[in-house]
Amino acid sequence: MAWARRVGGPGLIVLGVVDNSAVPIPGSQDALTIVLAAAEKNWWLYYALMATLGAVLGGYLTYRLARKEGKAILERRVSRRKAQKVYDTFEKWGFGAVVIPAMLPPPLPMFPFLLAAGAMQYPLGKFLTALTIGRAIRYTLLAFLAATYGRQIIGLMAHYGKPILFTGIAAGVAFTLFILLRYKRSKRPSHQT
Repeated sequence: MAWARRVGGPGLIVLGVVDNSAVPIPGSQDALTIVLAAAEKNWWLYYALMATLGAVLGGYLTYRLARKEGKAILERRVSRRKAQKVYDTFEKWGFGAVVIPAMLPPPLPMFPFLLAAGAMQYPLGKFLTALTIGRAIRYTLLAFLAATYGRQIIGLMAHYGKPILFTGIAAGVAFTLFILLRYKRSKRPSHQT
């Protein structure tokens, strides 16, 4: 808590730049926004603004990099199949392909969509507007909820932290096994009679 208060709003900007880069730290900016807004309820809007600013700045830097390097940068970062899904989503939804992932929490990765926007030469004004809207909704909602209910949530986490952690790990393992099982089943040859 003391560290979070020391870094404050400027820390959210730095974390936003890092989190929207090639080395994302999923959930870190969300967690810091929650901790700061819960600790200083009257500053929740400031923290939402700083988190949004950091995320948009980081997203812009990734967009510019991808715009220079083109589609090859996305295909180096993710499999061709995933890259094609991102391209298809982007071609179909455009503005929504930036707004919606920007609003959604981890584990949905935002990085491929930032790269796709730049690689596909999506107009900068539309990109920045979509990213700002999505991130502003996300961080304003997070900061507001943290300011309103944060102390109770932090108290629960302190008291029940280990059971919550173990439950989260078990859910993650179960989800991973489910996905692997579905993938394995989809690769089986079908028997036609």
